[in-house]
Amino acid sequence: MLIILGCLQALPGLSLIIRRDDFATSIWDEPDDAHSGTVVLVGVLVLAVAAWGITTAFRFATRRPGVLTSAKAYSWTGVPYALLMLLLSPVLGTVVLVLVILVIVLPNRPECRAWFGG
Repeated sequence: MLIILGCLQALPGLSLIIRRDDFATSIWDEPDDAHSGTVVLVGVLVLAVAAWGITTAFRFATRRPGVLTSAKAYSWTGVPYALLMLLLSPVLGTVVLVLVILVIVLPNRPECRAWFGG
């Protein structure tokens, strides 16, 4: 689920970087290079958070307790993202919100904590 959630989060990040001038024009009346750079910075930050989730998912096989902590922290960063997605696209936002809730709840189950040795 972390991989799917990370990929769904990476799509808007890529869109921000690719269509930076369009986003800058919609936010500011007269965008310049600084405004386009701000949009790119936000897109890179979104991609970095998405990469965090995907990397955490691939590290689950190590069974280290720090990976479980990383998954919990990443899932809580997904809450504001899911709420934003609900505003932009209700269908996709609902999917993202359900995934975020599952990623928050499932690592707290006793079976998951036992698998990680906790």
